[in-house]
Amino acid sequence: MLTIERHETILNLLQSHDIVSLQLLMEETNSSESTIRRDLSTLEQEEKLIRIHGGAKRIIEKHKDVALAIKSTKYVNEKNEIAKRASLHVQDNDCIYLDAGSSTLAMIPYLTHQHLTVVTNGLTHVPTLVNMGIEVYMIGGYVKSDTYANVGVQAREMLQEFRFDKAFMGANGIDLVHGVTTPDIEEASVKHLAIEKSRETYFLVDESKFDEVTFAKICELDEHVKLITNESNPHIKKYQKFISSKGVKK
Repeated sequence: MLTIERHETILNLLQSHDIVSLQLLMEETNSSESTIRRDLSTLEQEEKLIRIHGGAKRIIEKHKDVALAIKSTKYVNEKNEIAKRASLHVQDNDCIYLDAGSSTLAMIPYLTHQHLTVVTNGLTHVPTLVNMGIEVYMIGGYVKSDTYANVGVQAREMLQEFRFDKAFMGANGIDLVHGVTTPDIEEASVKHLAIEKSRETYFLVDESKFDEVTFAKICELDEHVKLITNESNPHIKKYQKFISSKGVKK
């Protein structure tokens, strides 16, 4: 395989997996470890990836969100695990806010509770919720073409009229110092307001979101929010006091 072909293969794998091991890259390119290490060094110098122990990770653009169609293909098993555990926090007669995004979208099939009311800014969420017979309120505003999230002044004005028992949120970055972040300042504003209107807040975040910081801050990482993540997340010990243990196997 030519060098340019190996580089293209490496970058394509990072788009799909976020983090890749040396072993996987060696197998996919049929190359030696020394060759892959040279490739990673070159690509890091070109600012196309970040080298880590035993492999490489994708560079996350702080100002740019990933399209929902791409997000929905990543960490699928982890998101389903997170979604199922998140649904354990919902009770009959709850009024909940369901943020736009692939992690909250995965939660919808588990919302089998009685007399549930859902408010959402996720355009993709509405058809399934309606088909399940759930009472749904869709907040208005400008629809983002990448995430299908309603944002802007109209979205915030409508949110002012609601109060929620629980809010189930998505985020792109979780960091002990910088808190909870997302690439888009308009989405951050809507998320922040939804949290203010809720008695309890849960962020549905797989392992790829931890130790990451993006452009716009949603909120502090403190006792007012809980994180729901996959049990295999290697960052659990570091973030233990913020992680919900409900539904975790003992």
